[in-house]
Amino acid sequence: MATNPNVTMTINQSQRDIVSVCDAIKELLLQKNAAYGDSALSPLRIFSRADPVAQIMVRIDDKLSRLSRGHALPDETLDATVDDLIGYLVLLKVARQRLADAYVLAG
Repeated sequence: MATNPNVTMTINQSQRDIVSVCDAIKELLLQKNAAYGDSALSPLRIFSRADPVAQIMVRIDDKLSRLSRGHALPDETLDATVDDLIGYLVLLKVARQRLADAYVLAG
């Protein structure tokens, strides 16, 4: 969504909270990307030949499966699990966008 820089926008508390949560998820993803490399979006493919979209979907499935059965990791809080799920969904969106962009360029 494009914004007009000449328009002053007043945001409410909910909007500030949304910005804060999104910024925290962004920082989490950037930290994990620095720590683990670009493994989610550019996997090494040692054991699996699945594309990044499929691999991220498996990670989301695993996380949701553990959550639904009440088997979250012992050292992981519910907030950390939610943050991980949001992060995986952001990565899924990035991977799908890259795939769509590649399709357009090839087509």
